[in-house]
Amino acid sequence: MCAAIRLIACAGLLLTAVAHADAPALPGDVIADLEQLQRQLQQGEHDRVAERARSQAQRLEGGNAADRWAGALYRQLAAGAEAGMGRSESAADQLRQARRVQEAPTRQRDRWLREEARLRLAAGQTEEAVALWLDWHERHDGSTDDSWRLARALAELERWEDAAGWVERALADDPAPDERRQMLAASVFQHAGRGEEALARLETALGAEAPPEAWRRATALAQGLGDTQRAAAIWEAGWRLGVLRNEADLRQRIELHLIAGTPARAAEHLEAALDDEALPDTLDNRRLLARAWEQARDRERALAAWREVAQRSEKGDDWQRLALLANGWGRLELAKEAMQQAQRRGAEVDPHWLSTR
Repeated sequence: MCAAIRLIACAGLLLTAVAHADAPALPGDVIADLEQLQRQLQQGEHDRVAERARSQAQRLEGGNAADRWAGALYRQLAAGAEAGMGRSESAADQLRQARRVQEAPTRQRDRWLREEARLRLAAGQTEEAVALWLDWHERHDGSTDDSWRLARALAELERWEDAAGWVERALADDPAPDERRQMLAASVFQHAGRGEEALARLETALGAEAPPEAWRRATALAQGLGDTQRAAAIWEAGWRLGVLRNEADLRQRIELHLIAGTPARAAEHLEAALDDEALPDTLDNRRLLARAWEQARDRERALAAWREVAQRSEKGDDWQRLALLANGWGRLELAKEAMQQAQRRGAEVDPHWLSTR
């Protein structure tokens, strides 16, 4: 619909085009007819204008230079009418035919080229739209919106390196774009293999209003870059803002602290979650708690946590792990007791190991 509005507005420039110094002079009756069709178009008489403009264009296309120029202007009006009826491809086709008229001034043909590119995109003809835009940009700077539009179209075609170049161009004029464009920039940079730039864009877009998926994506990207501390910090910020708040998010918060080298914080969060029943008091979660305290080298809490795991699971392997951990920390009596429990539950235990402790 935006393309239609632009084209109808463009039709309002018809008088300027008619009087262009580089174009052939038109007869008075043709000018009057063009002006009448323009008024009808602005009044919303799309069907009538489309039919009349196409008919006139076809009639004039085989005539002299003035006829061909007039035919191109009729094509412009036909395009406006087609766009007004939501027929973007038909409108684009009319402009393509208008652009082929050599009597039309270069400046006017470039104007039609740009509008055709917009219409091709609206019609889902992304590849054609991109080719037209790139042609137009060879002679014109374009606006910031044009750069963003071309970057998005190139991204749709998965031409990531080209898209990244146009994102850079857009950001030079629009360094603080809205969230939608920030996310586009992040996606383009990420696919182009420029992870740091992608993450920087994602982080800029994060906030209490950002959807959980944006926080998850930023965290995953930080992890992919090997920056686990940054990943944990992003997730923690999302959690504190209340964006990430379900059970899976809480568990991920704990796991991220474990891999980021802050296991004591992971253990504290998990212990609080178990006490508050925010996470179920399952054997898996108890084992995760034991592992967190072990990584934090909090000996008393780690040994107590592993003992509870072993008592719940009644598995020889868990008792054996407790024994080895206790032995390494100089808790020999506990180590011997745990190894005996492991042996009773079928774990393979070296008898010499038991007798010397």
